[in-house]
Amino acid sequence: MSSSTSAPPAATAPAGRAPARRRRSRPTALLLACALLVVAVLASLAVGSREVPLGTVLDALRGIGADSQDALVVRELRVPRTLVGIVVGIALGLSGALMQALTRNPLADPGLLGVNAGAAAAMVTAVAVLGLTSRLQLVWASMLGAAVVSVLVYVLGATGRGGATPVRLALAGTAVSAALHAYTTAQVLLDTTTFDRFRFWQVGSLAGQDATVLRQLLPFFAVGTVLALSQARALNALALGEDSGRALGASTTRTRVIAALAVTLLCGAATAAAGPIAFVGLAVPHVVRALTGPDQRWVLPLSCLVAPALLLLGDVLGRVVVRPGELEVSIVTALLGAPVLVALVRRRRLAQL
Repeated sequence: MSSSTSAPPAATAPAGRAPARRRRSRPTALLLACALLVVAVLASLAVGSREVPLGTVLDALRGIGADSQDALVVRELRVPRTLVGIVVGIALGLSGALMQALTRNPLADPGLLGVNAGAAAAMVTAVAVLGLTSRLQLVWASMLGAAVVSVLVYVLGATGRGGATPVRLALAGTAVSAALHAYTTAQVLLDTTTFDRFRFWQVGSLAGQDATVLRQLLPFFAVGTVLALSQARALNALALGEDSGRALGASTTRTRVIAALAVTLLCGAATAAAGPIAFVGLAVPHVVRALTGPDQRWVLPLSCLVAPALLLLGDVLGRVVVRPGELEVSIVTALLGAPVLVALVRRRRLAQL
């Protein structure tokens, strides 16, 4: 899949020819991203309705004071929640960066283009209509919904003169998301069993996750991550244009199929694990490209670090602002990501990918 942007093709620069300043800043950006992720993980383990000193957190991770209440809170509740946040963040960041590079659309995002809404609608249908209860079954339903909606949004955005421009894809994704959200809400309200199962999941939250969720979904995350990272060089080649990309040995069809499969696996598993969480996949690639340039060999790995850090920090913020209650992480990311979307739409010339 590809779409045009408002920038002329001549503005595209080879990914490997980034300015020297950006090339020199890449190792620094990598170190900062690693440090940010470490800070986010420690904050996720220590901060909540019950404050746990950092020393106690480190002792609990080493098995010291195993019988204390603080240690039990850290190991039994916050460690699984943090691990799920890490893998979900990686999935959202990678899928967002991959969709933006693949479609040449700086507004591409699993939430904005309706992928998360499709996954959520498929999961609700699986429970309310088909009576499925296994998380593995729900993952497959989620991925099917994500794939179908991805194709639908692209077809709607590409219809008519001008092709699939970023704004048209965003509008199509918004319209499809609104319709699917209405359908999902109706199913949840009409079926008390579905309501009980999805009333918290539908909002998008990391609360209440356990190690079982991670074990069941980790294969999908792992395969999707490997497929996404493996396409970095091919995406760089295709950024020069399809003819130049083919001359450099990149197969347009193969790259699109593998990237679409990776996005489906990542979005489907992330939605099954934590519910629909928007704007992480939209904002993170833009932040990373501002630091490293458009080289996907750096954008994709750095998105794997920055996105989970952002998601975990948003989760921590949600625990603090309405303490002793919690504000779901999807609400926090929406509040933080909405200004980013407005700023991108208002720019006269969208960033060239």
